[in-house]
Order: sequence, then structure tokens, then C-alpha cells
Amino acid sequence: MKIGLLAMSGVRAHDKKLLELGLTLPGFVERSRIIASLPSLGLLYLAAVTPPGHDVRYFEAESDGGEPRELYAFELVAISTFSAQIFEAYAIADRLRKAGVKVALGGLHVSALPDEAAEHADYVVVGEGENTWPAVVEAAARGDPPRVFRSSDFEAVDVERLPVPRFDVLGDRPYNRYTVQTTRGCPWRCDFCASTVMLQRPYRRRSVDHVRRDIECVQRLHPQAFIEFADDNTFVDKSWGKDLCRALAPLNVKWFTETDISVAEDSELLDLMARAGCRQVLVGLESPSAGPLDGIEQRANRKARWASRYARAIRAIQSHGITVNACFILGLDGQTTDVFREIIGFVRDSEPFDVQVTILTAFPGTPLHERLLREGRILEARAWHLCTLFDVNFRPSGMTPQELREGIYELGGQLYSDEATRQRRKGFFRQYDRHSQTPA
Repeated sequence: MKIGLLAMSGVRAHDKKLLELGLTLPGFVERSRIIASLPSLGLLYLAAVTPPGHDVRYFEAESDGGEPRELYAFELVAISTFSAQIFEAYAIADRLRKAGVKVALGGLHVSALPDEAAEHADYVVVGEGENTWPAVVEAAARGDPPRVFRSSDFEAVDVERLPVPRFDVLGDRPYNRYTVQTTRGCPWRCDFCASTVMLQRPYRRRSVDHVRRDIECVQRLHPQAFIEFADDNTFVDKSWGKDLCRALAPLNVKWFTETDISVAEDSELLDLMARAGCRQVLVGLESPSAGPLDGIEQRANRKARWASRYARAIRAIQSHGITVNACFILGLDGQTTDVFREIIGFVRDSEPFDVQVTILTAFPGTPLHERLLREGRILEARAWHLCTLFDVNFRPSGMTPQELREGIYELGGQLYSDEATRQRRKGFFRQYDRHSQTPA
């Protein structure tokens, strides 16, 4: 059977003014472009667990939401997508099915709303796909009727036994970065985090040897590859993280990951990360002050406790030569229009190398979405295309929706100007130089 794996294209904001700012201000959409250029690791894992005897090929949707014409020659097409792209994915699925191609849908959105997805697919995959995909392939080969495959009905995915993703199916596409996963999930479970929808299992670490194996596979195919760890919070376990860095150091690889601010508290870990090739960590600070952070985590309140140490932590990380991408969320309960001024002041004083500012987004299936729905604060029901992290689709508690929109416009102008970007870069090098000149 010929099987096509279709990755959707990058997320695009719908706010016209924000799009105009993104076209003119350096750095404003830099991170979004990087994300858009990443291959779909989930689909590469599906390729790796596909039963033998099938011809598997990898495709990407067109930038306008269209599909490659070659897909119509396949018997089964799997589409993985986020909420912001779901209507485009449904449209593609409908066209393929009308032409007689069987379609399987999976991903975070589909896992949250399988009944909705079932209206557009022959097979729906809920949860992690590695354990269910072989059964989906067998069902399609037999011509079984439509059904929903739930990960919970199969043996749990053992991350220690995951195969090497099929990086070879990517061919010679010119990716900026290649994704490798070291951990799954995050123990803090913030109420806005969409990954909790699909990963209904505890935080899990992969074997350090297997992570190294996967990176070496990428390097054989692409010797100069930059690696992005597809993790929610890599260094929750500091001891394991140190072992990981020791294993990566000999590979001469450069990499990026997401982690929480607690890495700043372990100088040995930071030293090992730098030696292992870590070039940047993306850290979800969310708010420059503690108040709005209180209660956003379902199992702990660490962000609120860490807030007073944010600036010091950024300096500690960057002093080791690791740049920080400091991420803030606008529209949290407890934030007023003062938050825009607070973020500008915090960034000016702490000088993170990069800054990412997004709008609070109520992804389906998250505790945040359920709460805002109960409170009548969702502006347009089921407007999944607005789940871009840059569009406003809820009523904030401390400002109006328009004030929230105007606030991100203002921040875009002040945070991403040439001069502001240049000053942050200088700040990073000052912090790093001071550390490198400190006597051992």
C-alpha cells in the first residue's frame, strides 16, 4: 500500500496589523518561521513504526493550505495538524476522500475533538500515535470502515523503545533545523498548555544512548544539522540532563531546547549544556511579575515562586554563553494594561538575547478553554483558526480585547526595532564576557 504522510504548513496569524508589523520589524516572526520550517517528528515516528511491505513518503502542505497533487495516487494519507490549521487539514482530507483516498487524522487538536475530526476522516488517532499506527495501517489495507483509534486502548508507548525516526524520508529538503525528542511531557501542567491534551501520561525521559543514536542518524544524513529538541521541558531532571549533555559533548552538535528557568540554579548543568553545544533555551516566563502566575500550574506554583529571580536567572544562563529566548503571554488573569510597560522594562533591564510575546490562547481540551467557556469569555466559539498565539479570541479580565490587541502592536514596535534588538544582543555579550573573565 502507498502511504503518504502530510505535514501542515506553518501557523499564520489572522490579525492584519500584526502581520504588517511582522513584515517590517526584524525578529518579530523569526521564531514562527523556525517552527514552520521544522519537519514533523510525529510523522517521522509513524514512518518508523509502519509495518513492512508498504511504500511510505513524506509531504508538506503548500503555503496556501493546498496539498501536493501526488497524494491522490496514494491509498492512505495521514495528516497531523494543530488547531490553527485544522480547517485547512479538514478541507484537504475532504478532497482526498472524495477522490477515493483513505485519510487518517491525528495530532493535538484531533485528540481533543475526535468526534469533530471523524466527520472528515476514515480513521482518527487519539493520543500518542506510535502504538496505534500499525493498527490503522492494517485497517486501511483491509478496507475496514471508519473508526477512532485511542492510544489508551493499546499498550502504552514506551519511550525507551522508540525506534529511530525515519529522517531519510525527508529527502534533500533544506530544513534549518531537525527535531529530536529527549523527553515527553512536563510535570507542571500549566492550564494553557495544549500538550497535556495528548500526553495523558507522566513526564518521561528517553534513554540518553537513544537520543545520541537519533542525533548521529541526523548527522549522517546532514553533517551540519542544527538540532531542536522537540520537548516541553527538557531539564526537569537535572541529574539525567547532565548525563545527556555528557553524551552529546563529543558529537560536536549545536542545539536548541525549551526548559524552565530552574536550569539557572545549577551552574554545573549550565557548564555541561554549553560544552555540549546548547546555543539557546526558550524559557516560558509568561509574566514579568508573580501575581498573574499564581495558579496557572495544575500541580505546582513554581512559576509564581520563581518570578522574583527571573532577571538574575537570565543573566546566569547567558553568562555561560547560552542565549535565552524569554517568552511572555499577554492576557493572563491579573494582568492589566500595565503589563506592556512592565515587559518593556523587564527586557531592558535583564537583556535576554531574544524575546517572544504571544497572546493567551485557549486551545480546545485545555483547562483554560473549559474555564473561559464556562465564564462566557470566549468571543467566537470553535474559531480554531484563531488559535495562532497571536490572535485574540477571549475577553481578558484586566483589559478589553482591543486593549490587548493594541498592547501587542505596541510591544512589537518597541521590542523588535533594530535598536532594541541590537541592545539585547550587546547585553548578552556583556554578560558572557564578564563570566569568561571571572577567575576560576
